[in-house]
Amino acid sequence: MKTRNHKLVFLAVAMLGQVLSFAQNAISAVPEVNLKEANEVADIMTLSIGLAVLIILAIALFTMARSNQYLSNRVLQFEAAKNGVTLPEEKVEVYVKGDDFWDRMRKQYWEDPVPVERESEIIMGHSYDGIRELDNRLPPWWVNMFILTIIWAVGYMFYYHWSSNEWSSDMEYTTEMERAKKEVAMAVAGRAASVDESNVTVLTDSGALSEGELTFKNVCAACHGQKGEGTVGPNFTDEYWVHGGGIKDLFKIIKYGVPEKGMISWQAQLKPADMQKVASYILTLKGTNPPNQKAPQGVIWVDSTVVATPVTGK
Repeated sequence: MKTRNHKLVFLAVAMLGQVLSFAQNAISAVPEVNLKEANEVADIMTLSIGLAVLIILAIALFTMARSNQYLSNRVLQFEAAKNGVTLPEEKVEVYVKGDDFWDRMRKQYWEDPVPVERESEIIMGHSYDGIRELDNRLPPWWVNMFILTIIWAVGYMFYYHWSSNEWSSDMEYTTEMERAKKEVAMAVAGRAASVDESNVTVLTDSGALSEGELTFKNVCAACHGQKGEGTVGPNFTDEYWVHGGGIKDLFKIIKYGVPEKGMISWQAQLKPADMQKVASYILTLKGTNPPNQKAPQGVIWVDSTVVATPVTGK
């Protein structure tokens, strides 16, 4: 038995070496191999190596089981001889001598190995505090789960690593990253939608200001002029403001309007992000000095949040 196992192990190792040598020679012989052929060679290598490893592992596990059984029998014989107990010459077999291979497998792994009424036949030769130990097999449900786990693992490896299926852990990672980018974009859009007069800030990037200019010319120019010079509404290019000239003041006026002076509320027609963009654009009109400016209205507005730097003389 030992000689046969050694031969099988040697055969598996030799097969593994031949596979690696064949793959190396194939790749070196075709330096400009295309991607498809390279993948096919890699799949053959992976499958062959996996089979060789499984053979070696199966032989090793079988050898370990036989060795463990031999040592267990030796310990059992030693304990029986020490206690003056005579062991039966043969262990109880669950199957009948005439059963074929499938009947033996069914009785050993799908049915209760030893009925309760026959437990006396598999009592080991020692006991602890009156508790006798049975030389029983593993529970069938555990063995079946272990077999199903092996089958599932082989199917998993074939589906995700050896088959032509394009799905892989790399593709799953890429898909998850794309979904995360979409979620981040939605979160950013949500934060933009939550802008109000208490937290609005001035936008300075050209893209946002261009969008603000377009909105201004579409909805604001009718009352304030195409260049902000003022017509029915106030002039945006001078230093005078009626309701304040800060970004929060402008956002609030755009959002709620000034009904008593004909300025309507735009919160039902413009998103908060759009109101922020158009308010930021209006602030860029100061000092542009367009023709046909309307006369100043209101008072000169000074930003109270700006701290003046004192000038020291020499």
